[in-house]
This record gives sequence, structure tokens and C-alpha cells, in this order.
Amino acid sequence: MIDAKMITTALELPGYRVTRNLGVVRGIIVRSRSIVGNVGASIQALFGGNITLYTSLCERARAEAYDLMVAHAQQMGANAVLAMRYDANEVAAGITEVLAYGTAVVVEPA
Repeated sequence: MIDAKMITTALELPGYRVTRNLGVVRGIIVRSRSIVGNVGASIQALFGGNITLYTSLCERARAEAYDLMVAHAQQMGANAVLAMRYDANEVAAGITEVLAYGTAVVVEPA
């Protein structure tokens, strides 16, 4: 299991040196909003502020994409991921793709 502290948005991991670059890893999830979720979010939107139903949906989608990326890195033999990023795109009305990606590497203490 890759420890969360071994995944960074930085291009290097302080205290470690890269011994092997294994390439790009990614995790992708495609989510849609349910009718019930849309109605609930519309009601929340009437009152303004944080729309918690959508926030929860986004957090779940990012977490799932992240977990898939980590699993992909582990399958490649990595013990760290550098330059990790998220991206999201609307595939169709109400359907969103969330992508977590980075560079899988093998590191050792410097």
C-alpha cells in the first residue's frame, strides 16, 4: 500500500530520491447526479451557501478517482506518486468525469 504521504503534487519528495520512473498513472470515475439529488440540491440553492449534496458527490468522486490512481501505481510497482493532479470534465448534461493522475515512481531515502 502506498502511504498517503508518498503522494504529492510536487515534482519531488523531500528526503527521497527517485530510482525509477514508471510512467503516468490514472484513476477515472464518471458520475451522474440522481433526480433526488438534483431536487435536494435545487432546494439548497434557493437558500444560498454551500450545496452540501453536490459537495458530497464531488468529494466521493475525487476519493474514488484517487483510490483508483493509487491502485494503478501499486500495480506498476510504485511506492510513490509525484506531480499528482485532478481534472474534471462534463461528459454530458449531468454526467461528470473526474480524473486523478500523476507519475508513478520508485523512491528510496536520500
